[in-house]
Amino acid sequence: MSVELRKRITERRAVVGVIGLGYVGLPLAVEFAAAGHRVIGFDVDAPRTEIINQGVSYIPDVPTASVKALVEQAKLAATADFTKLQETDAVIICVPTPLRKTKEPDISYILAAAEQMVAHLHSPQLIILESTTYPGTTDEVLLPMLEATGLKLDEDFFLAFSPERVDPGNQQFQTHNIPKVVGGVSAVSMEMAALLYQTIVERVHKVSSARVAETAKLLENTFRSVNIALVNEIAQLCYHLDIDSWEVIQAAATKPFGFMAFYPGPGIGGHCIPLDPHYLSWKARLHGFEARFIGLAEEVNSYMPRHVVKLVQDGLNEHRKPLKGSKILMLGVAYKRDINDVRESPALGIAEQLLDKGAEFLYHDPFVAQMRLDGKGTLTSVALTDELLQSCDCVLIVTDHTGFDYANIVRLAPLIVDTRNATRKLDVAAHEAKIIRL
Repeated sequence: MSVELRKRITERRAVVGVIGLGYVGLPLAVEFAAAGHRVIGFDVDAPRTEIINQGVSYIPDVPTASVKALVEQAKLAATADFTKLQETDAVIICVPTPLRKTKEPDISYILAAAEQMVAHLHSPQLIILESTTYPGTTDEVLLPMLEATGLKLDEDFFLAFSPERVDPGNQQFQTHNIPKVVGGVSAVSMEMAALLYQTIVERVHKVSSARVAETAKLLENTFRSVNIALVNEIAQLCYHLDIDSWEVIQAAATKPFGFMAFYPGPGIGGHCIPLDPHYLSWKARLHGFEARFIGLAEEVNSYMPRHVVKLVQDGLNEHRKPLKGSKILMLGVAYKRDINDVRESPALGIAEQLLDKGAEFLYHDPFVAQMRLDGKGTLTSVALTDELLQSCDCVLIVTDHTGFDYANIVRLAPLIVDTRNATRKLDVAAHEAKIIRL
C-alpha cells in the first residue's frame, strides 16, 4: 500500500482532497492542481463550491484566471458532498480553529472534518492537518479516531501535521516558496507527507513529530505577538514622553545585529496572531505551567484600540472639540493593508468605542464594503471625497491601504491620527501640527 501511494504521489497521479476552501485551503488546492494532481476541494458552504466550479476565485491572492484554467482542465473541482472523500489518495484539513468566549481552543471544525474522514477512510490514504492547533491534537485526537475504524497507521493510512503559513496580501512569499514544516505521528507518515508537499513547494523541513510541528507554528505567531506587544508598549511610553516612537525604531534598526524591527499599530488582527498564542498558553496550563509572556502580550495588544481612541480624544481636545458629536472618519478597517479580511481587526474595537462615546462615526475601505459591529448593526463604507475629508473633525488612519492618496488626505483633513506611519513618507512639514502618530 505504501509503495503504491508513493508512486501515485511522485508521478503526480494522486487525487488530493482539501477540506476547507478559505484563505489557506483554496491557495493550497490551486498549487496542487497546478502541479498536476487532480484536486477535490471540500467545503460545507455549497455556494462557495459553486463559485469555484464556475472558475471564479474569491481569494484576492488567487487569480480567477488560474482557477478558471484548472477547472477547465478538470484538475480542480469543489463540492459539499463529503462522500467524494472516497476518491482521494491524500486529504489535507484546512478548517478554522477559533477561540471560545472563554479563550479556550475550539477544535470543533477539526473534529467535524475528522468525522468525515472516519466515515470515508480507506487504504491507502494520507491525512494531513494544517489547521493551527495545540500540541498533541494530531496524535491525541485524530489518531485514535482514525484507528477506531480498524485500519492501521503506516499500513493503511498515514497521518501528519504541517502548519499553514499563509500571509494574505504578501506578493513575495506565497505557498510555493514558503518552506513547509512537516511532522508525522510516525517517521513513515512524516516521509509520506513530505513527499506530497515536495511536489508543490521549494523546501520541506522535516521534524521528529507532529507535536514539534504544531508547537513550531504556535511559536512563530507567539513570537510576533510578543514583539508587537513590546513595540506597542514602547509607542505608548514614547507618547507620554513626547518622543517619536517611529524614529526611535528606525534608529535602533540601523544596528546590523541583535535587533529585529517590529512596528507599533492600532492592535493585532487576523485569524492567527490574536488567537494562536492562546492555544499554547491553554495547553501549558493543563500541565501546570503559566505562560506569562503570552498573557502580558495579549494584555498590551488588546489595550491598543483604547490607546488609539485616547489619541483621537487628545487631538480633538487640542482643537477645543469634544469627542462626543465629532465627526470621525476611519480610513481602512481590514486588519492589514490591501486585503478584505476584517477578522479580529482592531478597527472593530476602535469603531465600537468611538460610537459608545458619542462620536459621529464613518469609515471608508476600498476592500470592505460593509462591516458588522456587535450590538450596533452593519455599517457601509462611504465614498472618500474631498468634501468629506474637509467636513470631518478627525481622520483616523487604521489600515494603510496603498491606494489611499495620503497627500490629499493630509492637505484637506483638519486633524489626522495616523496609527500606521502612513503620512511620514510625505513632505508634510507644514502639516505636522495636525498629525498625531502612534
